[in-house]
Amino acid sequence: MSFETISLMLNWLQMGVLLAILFRISHTYELIANTQRELRRAIHRLGERRPAERGIIDPSGTTGITQHAKVEYESIIGARDLAGVSPGVSR
Repeated sequence: MSFETISLMLNWLQMGVLLAILFRISHTYELIANTQRELRRAIHRLGERRPAERGIIDPSGTTGITQHAKVEYESIIGARDLAGVSPGVSR
């Protein structure tokens, strides 16, 4: 085989590997986007369902998370619980 033939084959091989990598990366980004979308939906549904279950009503008359609910959530997960996760919070 001549040098030109080997060089051409290597170039095609490199192009194939590059396309395979790009194809895999695009699927990874698509998976991340779908996961992010599903998490947002789940959080939104959870936010709608929890106040309705507890009968919490905003001053406007609609169900939603009020100041009382926010305080309750903060008492469940405090700053001490997040100290190991957040680098800026000390115990």
